[in-house]
Formats: sequence, C-alpha cells, structure tokens
Amino acid sequence: MVRLEAAVTRRVEVDEARADRDIELALMDEDRARLAAELDAASAQLARMASVTGEVERRLDRAIDTVSTVLDRRPSPSRPGD
Repeated sequence: MVRLEAAVTRRVEVDEARADRDIELALMDEDRARLAAELDAASAQLARMASVTGEVERRLDRAIDTVSTVLDRRPSPSRPGD
C-alpha cells in the first residue's frame, strides 16, 4: 500500500509539474508575441524617422544652396575711399 501511495504521489507531482510547464510555455509565447509586435512597431517607426530625416536633409541642402547662390550674386559693398 505504501508503494502505491508513493507512486500516486509521484504521479501527482509529475502532473503538477507538467501543468506548471504548460502555463510557463503559454506565458512565454504571449511574451514573445507581444515583444514581436513591439519590435515591428519600433522598426516601422525607425523607418519613418529615417525617411523624414532624409527629407529634412534634402531640404536643408537646397536651402543652403539657395542662400549661397543669393549671397554670391549680390554686389560686393563698396568701401569708402575707393
């Protein structure tokens, strides 16, 4: 009878461990899915920021070129006594 009780106890412990493992796996799977979604969102935001940064860079380059052109075309100021 003692052996039977020991076998039942071991079986209950194994079943509980299996249930705990299944719960842990489900929780890890939920975490993985959440982290994957967060990574996708962060990657998309990074791509948008890179695009915006590129556009800002192009606009600044054009503005600098325009200002340089205007400054190069203006007549040089005459100095008194020339």
